[in-house]
Amino acid sequence: MLRRGFLPSVGNLLAFEATARHGSVSRAAEELNLTQSAVSRQIQQLEESLGVHLFSRSRQRVVLTDVGRMYAANVRTTLGDLSDATRQAIALSGTSGVLNLAVLPTFGTRWLIPRMPEFFARHPDVTVNFGVRLVPFDFAAEPFDAAIHFGQPHWPGAGCDLLMNEECVPVCSPAYRERENIRVPQDLTRATLLQQSTRSTAWAEWFAGVNVEIGNALRGPRFEQFAMVAQAAVAGLGAGLIPHFLIADELASGRLEILFPQSLISSGAYYLIYPEPKAEAPLVRSFRDWIKAKARQDSATDRALPASEPSSSR
Repeated sequence: MLRRGFLPSVGNLLAFEATARHGSVSRAAEELNLTQSAVSRQIQQLEESLGVHLFSRSRQRVVLTDVGRMYAANVRTTLGDLSDATRQAIALSGTSGVLNLAVLPTFGTRWLIPRMPEFFARHPDVTVNFGVRLVPFDFAAEPFDAAIHFGQPHWPGAGCDLLMNEECVPVCSPAYRERENIRVPQDLTRATLLQQSTRSTAWAEWFAGVNVEIGNALRGPRFEQFAMVAQAAVAGLGAGLIPHFLIADELASGRLEILFPQSLISSGAYYLIYPEPKAEAPLVRSFRDWIKAKARQDSATDRALPASEPSSSR
């Protein structure tokens, strides 16, 4: 329990943190719009309440003690958290709820966010905050209500709902295809292979699926995100193996084209993850129902689209 005796005045903490940051009472007073004597008095009150010296004083200079240095770092973090919480509370005025969602960056920017207007149209008073997490985390230690996860449906203490599988297609820019004269899968063995760092075996699996031998399927520049692979492919840096649903715009505009109809179904999939205690929370349930329906709808659309014909058959 928080006890008042261990909670110093916020004003005293602000005076201490500003003085510690500037190493000067006068500069702290200027920042806080107070007199130097007022800042000095607040620091003295804080030291007396704690029973420790936070600064050593030498003429006109103030220097943090070892205790003061440790305390300043913690106070700075706490004041920052308090400020953020206050801004969030003000921002949520008039809303019916807030959903804190952890997303994969490319999935979030290329698939989820463009579809969010539909969710907000159905829930106009809801606020959704987006954060990025690339690996599983502990919901008890992180401020998230749900997460988008790629991999297997294994997350301790959480529910896992399948959104979609990952079907990767070989793509490049039309200019790169012509420059490298890529007509059959064998031609990709001499192309620059754009690698996604978390799908390190993808090209090797694709070549095995089309019965093409390649000496080193791991060669080529590596990128941490599919968005970077897609941009590199558009720029003509090589050929990428990218999930079809993440490059719909590039394919529709002609900036990328599918080289061959053979695709690679990844062993992992995209899941919506949420803590079991929040499974039936109204906002989590509403978002879960909506995103699963959107994923099913888009998957059905992708299956109905014809694959690009390889150049050799044109």
